[in-house]
Amino acid sequence: MRHRLWLSVRHLRPSSVLVPVRSMSSFTIPTTDKTDDASGSIPVNSIADLNRDDLSRFPAFQIWLSTLQRSLKRQQHPSHEFNHDPYVLRKIDIQSVDHFKDGRLGFVKLKADVSNGNGETLPGTVFLRGGSVGMLIILQPDDAPLSNEDSKRAILTIQPRIPAGSLAFPEIPAGMLDDSGTFAGAAAKEIEEETGLTIPQNELVDMTSLALQSISEPEDGESLQKAVYPSPGGSDEFIPLFLCQKRMPRKDIESLQGRLTGLRQHGEKITLKIVPLKDLWKEALRDGKTLAAWALYNGLKQDRRI
Repeated sequence: MRHRLWLSVRHLRPSSVLVPVRSMSSFTIPTTDKTDDASGSIPVNSIADLNRDDLSRFPAFQIWLSTLQRSLKRQQHPSHEFNHDPYVLRKIDIQSVDHFKDGRLGFVKLKADVSNGNGETLPGTVFLRGGSVGMLIILQPDDAPLSNEDSKRAILTIQPRIPAGSLAFPEIPAGMLDDSGTFAGAAAKEIEEETGLTIPQNELVDMTSLALQSISEPEDGESLQKAVYPSPGGSDEFIPLFLCQKRMPRKDIESLQGRLTGLRQHGEKITLKIVPLKDLWKEALRDGKTLAAWALYNGLKQDRRI
């Protein structure tokens, strides 16, 4: 069902002009959440740029919706805090979409109506972008003892981050996941693109998954990703954090300082910065994933897991 609206806008002149408002479409998507209405579907109002099939195939939407539905279903258990008046996903309004240059769906902004029987709502504005990967790359001169932490260096990328209003934002190497492949594969690919270093996947340590192994989570718990969520109040983005430790000749490590990298044809303007590992938290303290990687590294090292 599509609707086209026209607004009459009066200017200084006595005549009026009809201004078209973006076309909208309405459809439903199936839900596995038995707390929803009897039809077993969720109404979706969407801008015309996005149809049901494209939305349903969007990996970020699939992961977000299935995760939310499982969490909502947990309310059925008598011990759940919201069992007496469970929240329900009642509808979804798609507000805007962005596509990558190759035509693939890249980002979706939506408003999810999640409320209970008393009309109490939960904040539901969501920026869908899916998963990313972050890499803590630690380099150590091969003439230094393995146990010498002071000799270790970390790689930062300095690059424009327009959403933060910055043209020189320091952070660990990171990148979005492709539609296919593994987290480790994506991490290895990003390391090569952003630093020029070729690292086999089997040399990467998934610090997030490793840390979660020490936490006892109930089998019927929420199905969140094995990753950190840098901004869960507004975005679905999740980031598994990987560790790469590599010994290299000292001169090769020094040669990375100031190197220009990145896929320049895709707008990546990256400059490498090599910093002492012990100073990483100070050098990139504004970047959440860098601080998370720093914390995971130190916690796992303290527990002798790495």
